[in-house]
Amino acid sequence: MAGVYKITELVGTSPTSYAEATKLAIAEAAKTVRHIDWFEVAEMRGRVEEGKVAEFQVKLKIGFKLER
Repeated sequence: MAGVYKITELVGTSPTSYAEATKLAIAEAAKTVRHIDWFEVAEMRGRVEEGKVAEFQVKLKIGFKLER
């Protein structure tokens, strides 16, 4: 079906993994944004503390269909 989609950016974080950061960001967005149809990982980075990975960070673009 034809439609109009909006794209917005999110940043998810996790002490565990990039995958977990992605899942958490989408789950949180889904609480207030309806009709999320897809996502794209735009950037991956992290934070280091005392020579060890302390946090995984993922910048996502999500697409959702606008309602009429």
